[in-house]
Amino acid sequence: MPQPLDDALADLRPLLLDPDRLLRAVAGGRRRGATPTWRRVELRPVDLRAGRRLQVVAHDAAQAHTRNHAYGPEAATAVDELLAEPFGNWHLETVEATVQLRVTKKGEAQVHRAVAARELAVSRAHDRPKPRLVDPAEPFLHALGVTDAQGRVKPSRQDKYHQVEEFVRALDAVLDPARLPHRPVRVVDLGCGNAYLTFAAYRHLAGARGLPVELVGVDVKAQAREHNSAVAASLGWAGDVHFVQGTISDADVPAPDVVLALHACDTATDEALARAVRWQAPLVLAAPCCHNDLQRQLAAADRPPEPYGLLARHGILRERFADVLTDALRAALLRLLGYRVEVVEFVASQHTPRNTLIRAVRTGAAPTPELVAQYRELTAAWQVTPALARLLDDELADILR
Repeated sequence: MPQPLDDALADLRPLLLDPDRLLRAVAGGRRRGATPTWRRVELRPVDLRAGRRLQVVAHDAAQAHTRNHAYGPEAATAVDELLAEPFGNWHLETVEATVQLRVTKKGEAQVHRAVAARELAVSRAHDRPKPRLVDPAEPFLHALGVTDAQGRVKPSRQDKYHQVEEFVRALDAVLDPARLPHRPVRVVDLGCGNAYLTFAAYRHLAGARGLPVELVGVDVKAQAREHNSAVAASLGWAGDVHFVQGTISDADVPAPDVVLALHACDTATDEALARAVRWQAPLVLAAPCCHNDLQRQLAAADRPPEPYGLLARHGILRERFADVLTDALRAALLRLLGYRVEVVEFVASQHTPRNTLIRAVRTGAAPTPELVAQYRELTAAWQVTPALARLLDDELADILR
């Protein structure tokens, strides 16, 4: 149930300042009509030579800024300043539980608490690795050929493991079960391929988060459906995890709560986003792969807008700009259609150069005239029509008229 925001934030304060119980806290997003100083902040206790400190890593648009605060008045001041920022979400992990706070459009707090299955061992090393959400010892990873019989990630599969691990982490950071209308929670993975993400998401949601889940993986290949269904059966998950053969646009799938798409190539990402919009899915996470559609349009355009001729003069720069422009327009279109959108890096580029994540939460908010004007001006200047706009022409007709 919603509760007064000040009271909910006050409840978070002692957890944030507890050097023994806090594992990690993340704040991000923004409240309606307000923008915080930082795009995202992360807090955790660390042990330095000078003693235990509260480490605060604040991210702006360009870089991360790290400060280590001594516990006591200094840490309390830092925490109070952050709690006063108009962040839209707080996510706390302690040794006993996970706490998620979301600020509603009415300025109230929606709080969800999940008790940990077991008390976690705590490491305060300054350079300790992030706790894993996808345990390499999980049987599904061995069944998919990611790990060996001893539960060790194979050298040739390290990149895939890290991609899936960080995608699940990005999902967990914004997952608010109170906003998901169905029980069991319905999840669909569009373009699932060998279903690394499908199985990892199911194991995390049903295991670590304790949610009842029905998950469907969609792929155009019959071989993928047959292989993945056999893996699900071998794991004893066939009752909850299903696979269907079909295209992203037309596969027979019930309207889900969560839509996932990991590296759907070129306009397949647009097909996944378009289907999510038509479903009015509450939560959408898509990591695009390839951006050929706008690259072709830019190459065919008469001339780039002034003074950007130099930007499009060289093919490689034009291609990289097309990548950025494609995802910027995808984010704008989702915002026009009632979503709050983040475009973030979800995994280090050493694991994949396609490491952009579009994360969208449905709010139903009407688009502002300024956003409509900015979208129209940008597409007109570059003489482009995004694939997502073509797919959602009917939904956008009244908005862009």
